[in-house]
Amino acid sequence: MGDGHCLKDMVPFLGMVTVEATNVVLNVLFKSATSRGMSVYVFIVYSYAVATLILFPLLFIFNRKRLLLPPFKFSLLCKICSLGFIGFLSEIVAYKGIDYSSPTLASAIGNLTPALTFMLAIFFRMEKLALRSLSSWAKIIGTIASISGALIVVLYKGLQLTSTSPPLQFIAFLQPVNSPQMKWIIGGLLLVAEDLLVSIWYIVQAQVMEAYPEELVVVFLSNLCLTIISAPVCLIAEKSLSAWRVEFDIALAAIVFSAFWGSAFGVVVPTWVVRLKGPVYVAMFNPLSIVIATAMGVMFLGDILYLGSIIGAIVISIGFYIVTWGKAKEETIADFGVGSLESMSDPKIPLLLSCQSEV
Repeated sequence: MGDGHCLKDMVPFLGMVTVEATNVVLNVLFKSATSRGMSVYVFIVYSYAVATLILFPLLFIFNRKRLLLPPFKFSLLCKICSLGFIGFLSEIVAYKGIDYSSPTLASAIGNLTPALTFMLAIFFRMEKLALRSLSSWAKIIGTIASISGALIVVLYKGLQLTSTSPPLQFIAFLQPVNSPQMKWIIGGLLLVAEDLLVSIWYIVQAQVMEAYPEELVVVFLSNLCLTIISAPVCLIAEKSLSAWRVEFDIALAAIVFSAFWGSAFGVVVPTWVVRLKGPVYVAMFNPLSIVIATAMGVMFLGDILYLGSIIGAIVISIGFYIVTWGKAKEETIADFGVGSLESMSDPKIPLLLSCQSEV
């Protein structure tokens, strides 16, 4: 009984805390490496190529032979390739956004994903909006709060909490493109675009996992497709051959860390925890990255902490938890077999699978 309790509670908890911490460490390493001259395009190609090589032997080590998988069809391969393409686009805009702004902003904006996913679910009619339902209103209010918090983080800085400089107010738009203020705005917009792409990625991933419920195979093939897609594009974008030579420094550390922890560990562990504890449990740990990113950014990157970032992050986190609460309430009602006006959701399926039955 003790071992079962540990597996069910402590291991998922420690796994998700580790995932959030390693994601922030990855962003900090990337920001440090790019500030020393590493190309974003070189980083993406190398990190996913190494991740693919790491995942390949794991297919044979952890393959669950007892699971009878459906036949692998061409249409499924096309969907997995689309996962790689969407993932490549999201990686480009995400790392460009971090390059223009900071890991702290990336962690704060990252909590927009449930709100954007809810909006996409409404748009694609995969989620029912019952205005007389408390859970639907919770998700609406949470979405509005999350978007408002993102606007505060991007457009308002306020007092510098880690500096004695004069306070800053709202960022003026009539600034040179290369100014720090405009780079902050551009970085924030790129990170919002990345969250939108991630939400779209969830739609495709949900369809793929329903047709082929083998996480490790899907992760490996999507990484392989992403590597194949990104290699020629990044070679064209980064024409300097010297940029493709990586020394034994922070750049190599960022690539290896991204390959092992980001592309492999950071995908497989949350997928396993979703299967064990459900998506709401996984989502609860997202705001933890804001605290970790803020502390590491100030300590290791010399980032200036602004009052606007704190206020915006708090508002986003509140919106995030309101949306999560709304979804959890729908799942609770669904478990007791009532609430036709609520979402037809299963507690083990993410938001965009709420209109489908579990395989």
